[in-house]
Amino acid sequence: MSELWQYFRDNQSDIAQWTWTTVWLAGGSLVAGLIIALPLGWVASRYKWSYPPLVTLAGLLYTIPSIVLFVTMPGLLGTKVLDPVNILLALTAYTVALLVRVVADGLASVSKDTLAAAAAMGYTGRQRLFAVQFPISIPVIGAGLRVAAVSNVSLISVASLVGVQQLGALFVRGSQGVTLVPIVLGVVIIMSLAFAFDAVILLGIRLMTPWQRAVRAR
Repeated sequence: MSELWQYFRDNQSDIAQWTWTTVWLAGGSLVAGLIIALPLGWVASRYKWSYPPLVTLAGLLYTIPSIVLFVTMPGLLGTKVLDPVNILLALTAYTVALLVRVVADGLASVSKDTLAAAAAMGYTGRQRLFAVQFPISIPVIGAGLRVAAVSNVSLISVASLVGVQQLGALFVRGSQGVTLVPIVLGVVIIMSLAFAFDAVILLGIRLMTPWQRAVRAR
């Protein structure tokens, strides 16, 4: 433990910068992926014929190894090899791939009786979507978002293999040195970030679904 603390103190400037890079890459890709996945998931839920191809394409996208996406992004986008935007967009693609099916299934899980009741109250199709379907499906979508968040935090470390500096750099240092301290420290920090992301999302879900707390309190 003392070696971990000493290594952290000796390299705290680098570690702080790498941690921030990891946080904004993971968080930014999560938000961007959710924004893209919501309309795609709605399309897959609303138009049943689109569900199989969209979900299949999303599944195929997620099977692409992360290192392949990280390496090919500069060629596809015309960006520099070490540009963090490559990692941001690759992780956004993975987030979309994870969430499209989750969003579609979450919206489809809202019962027809609930939608019929909303229609009987005078809700338009758009109002039913935003005031009924999306709120009710928040726990389902949130569960998928939690998985995507943890996945993104762990996948970012692979970017060190293409030279993008973030917490994965600790693994590179550890593999090149004679001590495992950087690797252990990297694992601890990345796990802590994953738990932090998960906790924030879980808190957001609970704040946006106050009726669930009322049900549990009965």
